[in-house]
Amino acid sequence: MLHHHRNDPSEAYRRVDFDARVRGADSRQLVDLCLEQVIGSIGRAIHAQHRADNQAKSAALTRAVSALTALQMGVDMSNPTAGALVQLYQSARNAVLDCVTRFDADKLAVIRQDFTEIREAMMHSIAG
Repeated sequence: MLHHHRNDPSEAYRRVDFDARVRGADSRQLVDLCLEQVIGSIGRAIHAQHRADNQAKSAALTRAVSALTALQMGVDMSNPTAGALVQLYQSARNAVLDCVTRFDADKLAVIRQDFTEIREAMMHSIAG
């Protein structure tokens, strides 16, 4: 099972791209990268479910959980919104984990949309 992903050119490219972006990133860029990973991974999981590709679905859900865990662990607890962020990330992580055994594309689509809106708001606040 793991050999498939090791030999998958798109997976190898994604991993190299991710590693390169992490190396040169500041904290805001790392948050953005994790948000991007959550959004993209959930999208790939939904697409894999439609194709009945359980291996790709599992890999995408795992990647989403990893990104959510990184977001949760990276919360600055001195920030006044820290409690809300930890709750948001933990709730999303639990919902994604639930989808490993009981896949719910609608629930995942809502999470994906929520994180897309969060990312857009964050990018807007940086630009503005």
